[in-house]
Amino acid sequence: MNTTSDLVRSEVVLVADDSPDALSLIHDTLEAANMDVLVALEGKQALTIAKRIRPDIILLDAIMPTMDGFEACKALKADPNLSSIPVIFMTGLSDTDDIVRGLEAGGVDYLTKPIQPNELIARMRVHLNNARQANNAQSALDSMGQYLMTATEQGSIAWATPQTYALLAKARASQVWQTTEFAQQIRSWLSHVPDTGNTLKLEGLEYPLSIKMMGYTEQKEALLKLEDGVRPTEVELLKSELNLTDRESEVLRWIANGKTNREIAEILEMSPRTVNKHLEQIFPKLGVENRTAAAGVALRVFAKA
Repeated sequence: MNTTSDLVRSEVVLVADDSPDALSLIHDTLEAANMDVLVALEGKQALTIAKRIRPDIILLDAIMPTMDGFEACKALKADPNLSSIPVIFMTGLSDTDDIVRGLEAGGVDYLTKPIQPNELIARMRVHLNNARQANNAQSALDSMGQYLMTATEQGSIAWATPQTYALLAKARASQVWQTTEFAQQIRSWLSHVPDTGNTLKLEGLEYPLSIKMMGYTEQKEALLKLEDGVRPTEVELLKSELNLTDRESEVLRWIANGKTNREIAEILEMSPRTVNKHLEQIFPKLGVENRTAAAGVALRVFAKA
């Protein structure tokens, strides 16, 4: 049995290369791994195919006519519908500068020619699994009802949960407002590198909304939380519903968001020991014995609000 047959069946791979020999080798390798193969001879053609039939992963030759792989990758990453597709560069260029250029363009990996079939499949397996896990995480966020989004350095929304779009609609934040005023406010705010937990009150809306910094994704996009200015914050909800202090509410909020004691200590600028002391007070108040149960109580409070 072929050792590559354990790859997920029916994965769709787009291969862009202007070399017939390279295309033939890669095509045979991927077919042997039970993968569906789409072929392009240059970057623009690859973009057209990707928009029509969204592949699971893309293999790009760096040097091609009309549009090279670097420019094609940048164009892919600029398209919200295609930006999450992992891109692996394949090229005869082996200089460090070329490798860095490929990664900066948005590639997740870089293989130098001649391509070794076993190495190609092994690396593809890693990146396909990573992409699948990321998609699962995104689906989980969608179903949890979190008002989360990611934004680029330019301030445009790269991804958002359905609840985020619903809240924007509630505030009558038009598409024009999102691409102009919102993008400008976010771009200016991110240029000052706000710390995790910092909040920006959005301007230009009749309905009050604010944005909270939650961190950064692996794609270097800002992870943001859209907050309803009329709705109590999570900390306020926990304080009022569970009879907790301000600090206890802050600690429990981050527990519910899956943070470790050390991460919470860094966010709230306290020692891990202090976090433990707060938990010692929180558990009896909630009638629970561990972090998981405490997080469950907090999430139920959020769900009811």
